[in-house]
Amino acid sequence: MSSSIIHILHTNDLHSRLEQWPKIVSLLTEKRKSFEQNGESVLVFDIGDHADRVHPLTEASLGKVNVLLMNEVSYNAVTIGNNEGITISKQALNELYDDANFPVLVANLFDQSGKRPGWLKPYEIMKLPNDLTVGVIGMTIPFRPFYDALDWNIEDPFALLPTIVKEVREQADLVILLSHLGLNLDEEVAKQIDDIDIILGGHTHDVLEEGLYINNTIIHQAGKFGTYVGELSFSYDHQNKQILNYQAKCLHVNEYPACKQTVEKITTISQQKQPILDEEILSLTKQLPISWDKPSPFASFLATAVKEWCRAEVGMINSGLLLEGLKVGAVTRADLHRICPHPINPCKLEISGKVLKETILYSLSEKMVFKEIRGFGFRGSVMGIMVFDGVTYEEKKLNDGLSHITNIKINGNEIEPDRVYKVATIDMFAFAHFYPALVEAKVKKYYMPELLRDLIAWKLQESASDL
Repeated sequence: MSSSIIHILHTNDLHSRLEQWPKIVSLLTEKRKSFEQNGESVLVFDIGDHADRVHPLTEASLGKVNVLLMNEVSYNAVTIGNNEGITISKQALNELYDDANFPVLVANLFDQSGKRPGWLKPYEIMKLPNDLTVGVIGMTIPFRPFYDALDWNIEDPFALLPTIVKEVREQADLVILLSHLGLNLDEEVAKQIDDIDIILGGHTHDVLEEGLYINNTIIHQAGKFGTYVGELSFSYDHQNKQILNYQAKCLHVNEYPACKQTVEKITTISQQKQPILDEEILSLTKQLPISWDKPSPFASFLATAVKEWCRAEVGMINSGLLLEGLKVGAVTRADLHRICPHPINPCKLEISGKVLKETILYSLSEKMVFKEIRGFGFRGSVMGIMVFDGVTYEEKKLNDGLSHITNIKINGNEIEPDRVYKVATIDMFAFAHFYPALVEAKVKKYYMPELLRDLIAWKLQESASDL
């Protein structure tokens, strides 16, 4: 055999858009069947962030529903994204793939002891019917502070890859990297590390219609939210051990019908998991309304909850985190998930009074209140006004017709520019670009695995007699 045809189908960053999944199942099933009938080899991979707790079923099962659905398409291997890695507890991640019928590859994730947990491997060696040996490596984005807070040890991919690629290359004709690192890092991997034939990417949600070719490495990624499935087809020259004539595509999932059996399966699972979501937290005797453009009772309630949970001097949250208010009557876990679906954790920062004052002033500007946000764990639409516990200020309209913030006090005292304050807020502000001075804070503590809705449930129960 001088050459053979290989097809790779790959998914990435579904983010629990399960309405797309039945169509993805149809696409993968039809494509695999067609290729195999032609005597051509097919490999199917997922590149992480399949699970996202924004979906009620993922929330109710901590991702296990996603794994059950993934079993339907017989993945040859998968890696994990940050949504699997850092939005659930260590115990939940250790149990997530108990029922998986596919290998999970993450070469840069370890216990604090330095050992890899038993549910994952750094790589997998696969023998295809055409006698081609394929080595597949998995890597995920190293969000170290978050993994550290969950008692994991996440390592730098660039420190590990040269040795692992060498080890895999000695056993395989073809080396594939499943990379939930993002396109920029994928390009750097291709430039810096030889002997990787293909990088299948995720995390940055890029749609690479025709793929990229850098330093003899093919890079492909297929967007987000199940809009596309990636297809990479090529001839492999067995004699010269090289890829010939590759073609990369992003296949539109909506061109395929929904698999009826998968639709029925999701419906059945929904009915089974509903009692978990229907669990009652408490019954409210008065409503907690929310406003995105002015301070409101529910936003203040969350600011207090974050402050108390983190044992800080100031609580600071943006009201856009709360998508609805709470009405009088029973409050269930489904209600809290609907109004606060973000996989966002509380965080405590130590910052100077000068930085705190600048942040307060900027956060109350019209630009920030109505700023639209995408990513960073945020699943709402706009930032909303910043609401505080421990901060008071006066708002006045001056001759220029604009509102000005004056007389800022921290717990009743004048703000001291050089004093260090402990401020409880959300993790997004500690690493995203919205408030650069907060990102630069020297001391940060992430509170995990609790999400904001867990704090709301805790504070509601603690304050039940007043509500």
